[in-house]
Amino acid sequence: MTKIVKTQLIPLSLTVVTFLGLCTILYIYINFLNLFPAKEKIIPKLQIQDVLVGFTIYIKTAIDFAILIGNLMSSNQGWKKRIAIELGTALGNGLGTLLILAIWYFFKEVPILMVIMIVIASLILLRMAEESFEGFLTEHKDFKHFHVSISFLKQQLTIINRITKPTIGILIPNASITNAKTMSFFSLIAFSITVPFILGLDDFAGYIPLFTIINVFGFAVGVFLGHMLLNLGLFLFPRKTVDIVKHPLVHIFGGGFFLIIAIWGIYEAIQITMTILR
Repeated sequence: MTKIVKTQLIPLSLTVVTFLGLCTILYIYINFLNLFPAKEKIIPKLQIQDVLVGFTIYIKTAIDFAILIGNLMSSNQGWKKRIAIELGTALGNGLGTLLILAIWYFFKEVPILMVIMIVIASLILLRMAEESFEGFLTEHKDFKHFHVSISFLKQQLTIINRITKPTIGILIPNASITNAKTMSFFSLIAFSITVPFILGLDDFAGYIPLFTIINVFGFAVGVFLGHMLLNLGLFLFPRKTVDIVKHPLVHIFGGGFFLIIAIWGIYEAIQITMTILR
């Protein structure tokens, strides 16, 4: 019984506690941001549709987190290191989310800065769409009836992303998530924070165009909820969880969704620019 408590109940309970803690910090953080002068304040109100949007989008972008956590779990065994992985990845993801939230909050008060941020976010989404389509083409070769159209979209995105790579590569550097090594408890926490922080910046920044039509607080809670459930799934059913995240339909619809939001973001940037020039 003691072994079960250590290896299962403690890490799983800590996962839920960390989620609740991050949601509390998010609430306090948003109220702090609202102390600054702004035309539109963030309303810390939970609406199920906003949470579901954040959760659904996070699960689609969770392939990188699933690979990272899976590699860390396989090379760092034991319940104590599971706790380090959970704390580190949750804090890293949370810090990345809070940082982007602050940047968006202040940039939206200056239209030209908001245009720049939306364009960058759209370019990030185009890169994520290409990665999603590439994942489908390389990992699901048996779905041949989708390959022609997906391959065409992927080729067009490759051309665009090759042009924008120098800029986006500086802003959002690629993090190594495949070379996880055995580490000490505190080294594991530090590594688990750093990589998800970068990945969290990447993923959350891409959805800035959505913030004009959904509540940011609910969206962020959905992101935290998605990370918590991903951790629970990886700890309880590691292979099944990865299989779900890497399902071909997730690649196809996720890539298409990224592409649609990117186009929407560019449209929004054009609209704001035209308003400034009038």
